[in-house]
Amino acid sequence: MVISYQSLLQLNTIFISIFIESFPFILLGVLISGIIQMFVSEEMIAKVLPKNRFLSVLFSIGLGILFLACECGIVPITRRLIAKGVPLPSAIAFMLSSPILNPIVLFSTYIAFGNSWKMVIYRGGVALLVVLIVSYLISLQFKTSQLKEENDSHTHHHSHAHHEHTFKEKLVEMFKHSIDELFSVGKLLIIGSLLAAGIQTYLNTSLLYNVGQGKVSGNLIMMGLSYVMSLCSQADAFVASSFRSTFHASSLVSFLVFGAMLDIKNTIMLLGTFKAKFVFYLVIYIFLSVLGMTLLLTF
Repeated sequence: MVISYQSLLQLNTIFISIFIESFPFILLGVLISGIIQMFVSEEMIAKVLPKNRFLSVLFSIGLGILFLACECGIVPITRRLIAKGVPLPSAIAFMLSSPILNPIVLFSTYIAFGNSWKMVIYRGGVALLVVLIVSYLISLQFKTSQLKEENDSHTHHHSHAHHEHTFKEKLVEMFKHSIDELFSVGKLLIIGSLLAAGIQTYLNTSLLYNVGQGKVSGNLIMMGLSYVMSLCSQADAFVASSFRSTFHASSLVSFLVFGAMLDIKNTIMLLGTFKAKFVFYLVIYIFLSVLGMTLLLTF
């Protein structure tokens, strides 16, 4: 592998495009996180969240659909919700469903595939099943929040702020909190975007096409590509549709579902937020669920 001036320019271009594509959603994510921190109390969450475990997951999926966030912008919001007492399986259901089941993503999929509902239904249906499976497995294995200790202490620091501050003070605190969060999350976004750009620049994609013709290998290749390319879920359908002549529909769905739930930049953000063991199992569960569901459903 030769690192030329041309390849460095390409790396720079890809890095900037990934970063600029993701940054507005990160900004939105940390702002919402700040609002939750200062204006949403533990009591309010306890009131609206169903006590039943399954209903709580379904409620969180519904909430996720309303949040127009991408897979990296949703991480700080999820962290805040868990710190406020939302059960881990429900928070994970919220985190995984939002970047893929929100109306903007589904509409962009409809447009990208020539105004066809077929891929929208496949993408939405497989994503919903994967979210339910992963949430269930997480609920069986993990009984605590799984947040890194420093995040827990950071949240307890503000825990009594709701009743002590006036609205104006809360607003100032909200922006302070959002700025702090932006700096901690922003570092991870830059590292993730650089890694993704490097792999895209120096990976031989023609090799992938050659081994991607089988059903299992095709799905694995497309899942790998979606992870490496680190596209925002609002734009990934347009890239997926460009592979229609090379890969079968099952592989395209695995690309659209896996990449919207996991990619390089959001894995780094997850590792900055959750304990490493939890992230390891989360990645394994998402990977196996997406592969299993896309292979089971024959296209």
